[in-house]
Amino acid sequence: MTITHLVTHSGGFHADELLSSVVLTHLFPDAELVRTRDKKMIAPAADKIIYDVGGAYDGEAQIFDHHQRPGPERSDGQPFSSFGLIWAHYGRDYLTALDVPADDIEAIHLKFDTKFVLPIDLLDNGAMEPSVAGPLSVLTLPSLLGSLKPVFDDPSPTADDDAFMSALPIARSFVEAQIRNLAAKFRSRQIVDQSIAEAGTSPILELPMGMPFRSALDDAEADHILFVVIPRGADWTLGGIKLSGDTFDQRADLPAAWAGLTDEALEAASGVKGAKFCHNARFIAVANSRDAIMEMAQIAVQEVQ
Repeated sequence: MTITHLVTHSGGFHADELLSSVVLTHLFPDAELVRTRDKKMIAPAADKIIYDVGGAYDGEAQIFDHHQRPGPERSDGQPFSSFGLIWAHYGRDYLTALDVPADDIEAIHLKFDTKFVLPIDLLDNGAMEPSVAGPLSVLTLPSLLGSLKPVFDDPSPTADDDAFMSALPIARSFVEAQIRNLAAKFRSRQIVDQSIAEAGTSPILELPMGMPFRSALDDAEADHILFVVIPRGADWTLGGIKLSGDTFDQRADLPAAWAGLTDEALEAASGVKGAKFCHNARFIAVANSRDAIMEMAQIAVQEVQ
């Protein structure tokens, strides 16, 4: 039967039902999104999907609440929020609708669940303290989405619903951006793996365009690669490789004598005709040709060794 209604609770909103709505409204664009606590409306029916309300979890009946006791849990005992439940049941269909290649759907579904959905689940259930995010916890996605709620003294009787509907496209942009980035990483993997193989024992990795590459280096245990060369428009870049996503520290820095220099000054310091720029933090340099950037790369390697 056609889904005609997507039903969640009225009143204030949280990230879990908002993000669930992102998935469901994309899959069922003709369904009416209803925010209510009316018992008749939140009673299961074949033409409804009910989430974050209703006091039950039953995938066959299309009701996805997590507030009952005991609440639904993952196989490892971690709690689901409505978002986790919706993702488990509808996430693969959502990825298909976003044109994710069929061969990548399972891997991306799992990666998105681990990196994006699970933290939402844990925060919503009080199983993770916001302080875990550190001093910038105010910038977590649930906090940012929560900041879109109406102020306490907004007199409008539709303030909560209006705010929810205004927040929905913002939440959608976050989810779709995450999916696009994950899909791009999977597309890039074959290219990077081939480039690593072609580099062999060289400490210089050359890629045909800018793309995610560090995780492929880690998985290949290509610790000998120190710098990456990439074309950028009419120029070429030479970049360092961060030790991890949590630091700016690199496997190797560009030469200290190049730091902050441009054009003639950088040409003089490096001895390379066509050198154009080196960042003061020594993580990227630019030249006007491949020959020039490869010469700079060889100099940078020699300084490290």
